[in-house]
Amino acid sequence: MHDRSALGVANVSDAELAVMVSRSLGLVDSGRGGGGVVLLESSATVSPYHLEALTTAGRYRVRGVARTPTGDQPFSFFVKVVQSWGRTPAFAFVPVEMREMALASLPWDVEPRIYRSDLAARLPEGFTMPRAYAVLDIDDESAALWIEEIDAVDVVWGKERFVHAARLLGRLAGSESVSATTTVGRGAAQRLVRGYAEGRVAGQIVPALCSDDLWAHPLMSGTFDDELRADLLAAVDELDAIVEELESAPVATMHGDACTNNLLVQRTGDDLVLIDFGFWGEGPVGFDLGQLLVGEVQTGDRPASDLAVLEPDCVAAYVEGLSQEGFTADLDTVRRAHALQMLLFSGLSSPPLEHLDSPPTDELRRWTAERAAAARFMVDLVRVTS
Repeated sequence: MHDRSALGVANVSDAELAVMVSRSLGLVDSGRGGGGVVLLESSATVSPYHLEALTTAGRYRVRGVARTPTGDQPFSFFVKVVQSWGRTPAFAFVPVEMREMALASLPWDVEPRIYRSDLAARLPEGFTMPRAYAVLDIDDESAALWIEEIDAVDVVWGKERFVHAARLLGRLAGSESVSATTTVGRGAAQRLVRGYAEGRVAGQIVPALCSDDLWAHPLMSGTFDDELRADLLAAVDELDAIVEELESAPVATMHGDACTNNLLVQRTGDDLVLIDFGFWGEGPVGFDLGQLLVGEVQTGDRPASDLAVLEPDCVAAYVEGLSQEGFTADLDTVRRAHALQMLLFSGLSSPPLEHLDSPPTDELRRWTAERAAAARFMVDLVRVTS
């Protein structure tokens, strides 16, 4: 029995799936033949995900059983459909005059190009990525990625794992071999920083921060105090200087969204598995430290107080990783760039803009208080690194 209808336009023929199955089971490496594989059953189900991703149109798991020359064997794939975020409902809220810039700032086709590249062979030891079995163009603005399904475990990260990941991200950032793939991604680091500052920050975040209505909102009162308000508005006044300083920082390879959700821990095997490459490219050195440290705070899964515990050792480990790859950047330089990037990409957007129309529940107040504490940490880090 076969029912892969959930995939819609991302589906493939039974013959194409048989080839992928034979490759995944190590029966054939490539080519058109199915390696003697006969599909006995297959099904596709939607894979739920609780975080919004503007360029992701769907996630699915495809599982089944195939008859092979060595016996009946189960198989599985993860299928991700990516698309231009111009097709999402959220794009309707982007002002017409900013839409071209908005689309350029979030190119949908980076991940398909990454999976068509040889990045997997270039990653530093300790990192791996899912194997790609097919990257299929659906139309001019979407594609389906048929990739290895990782047997990942949901674990609470301790300090040791954070420091290990930071060291690996430093090696990734400094690797000359990995840097050859940055042209597949978002391109110049300068466009990343200035594009974000002149796009989302100038168009959405600054007007909100400058509005008295924001600071009078029940979620903000008692969490974002007057001192933090003044510090964030001072950062707005210094935005041009922040951008110019970051544009002068050393440039390195970045994953672009190196939060713990995108660094999978395997049930068996010690390597961390990198996924979600939509922001891959070049960035100011230290860029990936931001989401590594702040990602779980932003989602409410980790207290902001952990930032002070994790940040010093993670920055030091990142610099060590850079050095292992022969990339020269001292600790003070990396920490300064990291501080400015966290403030620009996370600190300024820390007020709960997406929840201002929601009832101010106790849970939302708690989450907002953690966001405020994180913003305070970022503002203070910029101050002490200046």
